[in-house]
Amino acid sequence: MEPVVIIEKNIPFAKGLLEPYAEVRYLAPEDIDARAMADADALITRTRTKCDATLLEGSRCKIIASATIGLDHVELDYCNRAGITVKNAPGCNAPAVAQYVLASIIAAKGMNLAGLRLGVIGVGHVGSIVSEWGKQLGMDVLCCDPPRARKEGKEGFVELEEVARKADIITFHVPYKRNGDDATHHLCSEEFLSGLSRKPIIINSARGAVTDTKALIEASGNGIVGNLIIDCWENEPEISRELLSKAFIATPHIAGYSREGKIRATAMAVAEVCNYFGWKMPDMPESVASGAAKYITAAKIAASYNPIIDTDALREAPDNFELLRNKYALRAEVSE
Repeated sequence: MEPVVIIEKNIPFAKGLLEPYAEVRYLAPEDIDARAMADADALITRTRTKCDATLLEGSRCKIIASATIGLDHVELDYCNRAGITVKNAPGCNAPAVAQYVLASIIAAKGMNLAGLRLGVIGVGHVGSIVSEWGKQLGMDVLCCDPPRARKEGKEGFVELEEVARKADIITFHVPYKRNGDDATHHLCSEEFLSGLSRKPIIINSARGAVTDTKALIEASGNGIVGNLIIDCWENEPEISRELLSKAFIATPHIAGYSREGKIRATAMAVAEVCNYFGWKMPDMPESVASGAAKYITAAKIAASYNPIIDTDALREAPDNFELLRNKYALRAEVSE
């Protein structure tokens, strides 16, 4: 019997890749339900599909490949118990998110960033690029990553409280973890914000619930923070209109939406499915660089992306958050 693969239809560059091996069904996120999954052997998805017992109980699904960095939409404990393999696409859109962060900082501060202190919280795929590019633009970079500091030693890392005290710009690049060690739910909390001393720019291009919406709104109203740059929101797509009104840059969760990043993500997800079933990996429609540009300038960053355009679009039609995201015109990443 021919395997059945369900692919969320908004995942670009996927059509035609797996048809030689399987029956492929392209479905909207809202149509990926228990009935659709009942006879599916594999699912390629994004963050809009909650992968839990409600979706998967009774399904013959063997592998979920998410064309995303994060996996907070997947109930990993359930999948482990059910024997479902889960894979993601780590680092696929890291250059695009770094491009978004630096372009937004330039929009807020101008082309000369030398001497500003940049606090990078979470120094993984994205944070490492942001840190390196920040240094190239003359910024003093503070890196905060407790898991890495424990593993590698404290040299080169600072505590969260030091970032709060010293940084002119604070950008979050942590995975979302609700509980337990290194939980990141509301990492940017009322307590964290009360420790600020320089009215820094706050940037969230990680996950919506990494920042506490209510606390951010209050901090903005009290003049504790500077410009807010928000790409990831709590309760998406029903975002806070008050936070939207206060943000300098406000975008519909598209920081990682580059053409190159989407190609990488789709290729990584498809490769995981092929590897699981022993299929030959098909050729992608085009090849892209494996990672970020090594050397950048403020001029190249600014020329590559203008976040004000996406901000204006969201302000004009906040009810269209999901539409703006799904129909986003993928941008090119900054090149060397």
